[in-house]
Amino acid sequence: MEWWIVYLLMGLFVGFFAGLLGIGGGLILVTLMVYMFTVQEFPADRLLHLALGTSIASIVFTSISSLRAHHKHGAVRWDILRIAVPGLIAGTLFGTFVADQMKSKYLAIFFVVFVYYSAVQMFANVKPKPTRQLPGKTGMTAVAIIVGIVSSLVGVGGGVMTIPLMSLCNVPMRQTIGTSAALGLPIALAGTVGFIVTGLGKDHLPPLTVGYVYLPALVGIVIGTFVTVPWGAKAAHTLPVTTLKKIFAVILFILATKMLWSLF
Repeated sequence: MEWWIVYLLMGLFVGFFAGLLGIGGGLILVTLMVYMFTVQEFPADRLLHLALGTSIASIVFTSISSLRAHHKHGAVRWDILRIAVPGLIAGTLFGTFVADQMKSKYLAIFFVVFVYYSAVQMFANVKPKPTRQLPGKTGMTAVAIIVGIVSSLVGVGGGVMTIPLMSLCNVPMRQTIGTSAALGLPIALAGTVGFIVTGLGKDHLPPLTVGYVYLPALVGIVIGTFVTVPWGAKAAHTLPVTTLKKIFAVILFILATKMLWSLF
C-alpha cells in the first residue's frame, strides 16, 4: 500500500509540471521510477524498460488532460498537429522496438545525455532569427519521425524536443507549450502499444505488469496528474516565459545528475 501512495504523490508532483510546461512529465517520471523500481528490487536488466513503458503509458492521460486545458486558452496549433501525427506514430513505434534490443545500461546513458542536452538548451534560452518559420510538410514529417524515435527511447511525450524546435521557428511560447501537449498524445499512444507488445512474454518481470507497463505505478501516477495538470496549465498562462524555461531546465539538470550518479 505504501508504494501506491508514493506513486500517487509522484503523479501530483509531475502533473503540475506537465500542465505548466506542456510536457507529459516523462523525463521526471523515468528518473524517479528508476529509483523506485531499484528500491523495490525489480530485475536490473529490464528496470529501465519498465520505467520507459510505464512513463509513456501515463503520458496518454496527462496529455489528454493538459491538451484540454490548453485548448480552452486557444493555445493549440492544430495545423501543426495534423501534419506531424503520421511521422510521430511511425517514429515512436520504431523506437520502442529499438529500445527493446538495447541493454539497460546503454539505454540509461543515452537517456542521461539527452536530458543534459535538453536542460542546457532550455536554460540558455537561445533566441531564434526573427525570419525563421516552420518547415514545409516534408520537413515537418521528417522531424516528427525523429522526435518519435527519441521520445520512445527516453520515455517522454516529446515536449523537450518540440518546445525548443517550435520556439526556434518563432511560434509564440504559450502556443508552443499548448501544441506540445497535443503532440504528446499520438507519441504516448503509439509508445504504449509498442512497449506492451515488445514486453509481452519477457522473463523476470514483476507481477501486475502488461508488457513493460507496471500497472500500480501507472494507476497512482495517473490519478495524481489528473488533480494537478489543470493547476499547471493555468499557471502557464500567468508566469513569465523565461521563468517557465528556467524551471524546466533546472529540474531536468538535477534529475539527470541524480541518475548519472546512480549509474557509476
